[in-house]
Amino acid sequence: MVLRALLVDDEPDARENLRLMLQEYCPGVEVVGQAGNAAEARERIGELSPNALFLDIKMPGESGVDLLRSLKESQLPVVFTTAYDEYALQAFKQNALDYLEKPIDPDELKRAVGKLQRLTGDPDKAEQHSSALERFMQDTSSPLSARMAVPGRDGLLLLKHEDILYLEASDSYTTIHTRDGKRSLSSKHIRVFETNLDPKRFFRVHKSYIINLEHLSSFSRSEGNMAVLDNGTMVPVSRRKLPEFLALIQTF
Repeated sequence: MVLRALLVDDEPDARENLRLMLQEYCPGVEVVGQAGNAAEARERIGELSPNALFLDIKMPGESGVDLLRSLKESQLPVVFTTAYDEYALQAFKQNALDYLEKPIDPDELKRAVGKLQRLTGDPDKAEQHSSALERFMQDTSSPLSARMAVPGRDGLLLLKHEDILYLEASDSYTTIHTRDGKRSLSSKHIRVFETNLDPKRFFRVHKSYIINLEHLSSFSRSEGNMAVLDNGTMVPVSRRKLPEFLALIQTF
């Protein structure tokens, strides 16, 4: 059976990259359409009747999970495409759901497509997938979803969002500074954290810094455009980010 797939991702480059990879590595997949947000995806699903979704979890406005919740009657099999943190990846695994971690590996893509093809050809497997999807959507309300998972030597360190003061980039690594004065190093680029953290709580003030707005105490021009955190730490605000930052804090 040919898979008629809809690609849902708010990043056009990510959608196009996936389309090209499917074209090159997965001849049994026909990409029938693309969507950049949940509302557009619902329209495309109604118009195009795809039988598979490649779905990004983290999108502005409605997330991928919000989209799935609005399609409760749908039996569409889903493969998640995501740069999500380790906790979410564990949630996918725990619920036996398939995901592709960005950047997507061709072999992993072929494996995921094979699983989709088996789902569309077996009603029992499709029912199991639907049940797993329901469990996953319930899992996202877990208290763990309000934590950040940082890999350590002995496993994963789970940091509460409220305990994070700011994140600092160093080449391709990111240091997470917490209010107890400790620092945790992640191998993920700061861009990954910017994409996945709640934009209502975290703001990238500079190419090298993301601050937790809950710990912002003041803004200092005299010190050279600095965000002052409640522990006294000063974090630079870049000239490019300054107008957006000032507009944001003035709405509080």
